Amino acid sequence: MRELLGKKLKYDVTTSHGLVLLPSQSVLYQEHLDLFQQHRIDLMDILTTEDEQESESGFSLDSSELLVQKASQYAKDLFERIQSQKKIPLLEIKNELIPIVQQAAENPDLFQLFQAVKAKDEYTHQHNIGVGILSTLIGKWLNLEDTEVALLSLAATMHDVGKIKISEEILMKPGKLTSDEYDEMKQHTIRGYNMLRETVGINYRVALVALQHHERADGTGYPLGLRDTQVDRMSRIVAVADVFHAMSSKRPYHEMMPFYEVVNRMRKGFFGELDPHIVSVFLTNMIQNLIGRKVMLTDGRWGEVIYINPTDDTNPLVKIDDIFVDLSRERHIHIKEVVV
Repeated sequence: MRELLGKKLKYDVTTSHGLVLLPSQSVLYQEHLDLFQQHRIDLMDILTTEDEQESESGFSLDSSELLVQKASQYAKDLFERIQSQKKIPLLEIKNELIPIVQQAAENPDLFQLFQAVKAKDEYTHQHNIGVGILSTLIGKWLNLEDTEVALLSLAATMHDVGKIKISEEILMKPGKLTSDEYDEMKQHTIRGYNMLRETVGINYRVALVALQHHERADGTGYPLGLRDTQVDRMSRIVAVADVFHAMSSKRPYHEMMPFYEVVNRMRKGFFGELDPHIVSVFLTNMIQNLIGRKVMLTDGRWGEVIYINPTDDTNPLVKIDDIFVDLSRERHIHIKEVVV
């Protein structure tokens, strides 16, 4: 019943005892379908609304989330198969998974796309897809050739494949890792590199991305402590997408960070020094898309971004009802969330 994925419930779904499992208007994801089946609810009886209003481009938040959900479920099944079969089905990934990733990246509504790719529950596989989509987007903004963007999509989606060789206890640990656990976690880069390097027909740069996506321009990254141009450009792109997606998502040990904090941390190299040009292109495109957006401020008020200050772009002019608030002057107020 995959055709139910991404659709909205027309009515509440209840158990035979009257317990509401999921209220009407909820968007259906795979975990909901699994829950219904656990309670012996016939999926044929599930009614959904068909009145989604899509934009002229054919995208809506629901359709974007559906693409991400489909790709994430595919990635979950795929990684489980790789783990059991010890083999990466390269042709299948190129033909089945990567087209979904690239289709999702076509959404012209940037913040709708950001909302869709945020990992909200099952982080690991949603992260792989989110980084694949965001890297594809960055590659286009950097005017890479189509063939290179396709290669980037593949490399980014597979960047964490080495984590299948890391224990679930470490991957899902809700608190801070011990130094031994962190050393074990860092091995996913080398293990992913070896797995991909041994895959027949794969471009060597795909393996390099798995190895290098935690390297940093200042040499503080791992596993090799490389600097600047020692790191493949695709690895530097994936590093930016990786950091943005991790900070924007709910993870076992932290909630989604506010918008202003994500931007500030990326600029200040909180997770190590990222490629400044790639960060600049990414943030510039994102911030320019704020104009006309409804935002929630850290003081709880809602407003609309009217003007981007070119010398202080993360603190724009915001209209709240009939007043204008200049965030570059009201330094204690920030954008907490961009509303889709």
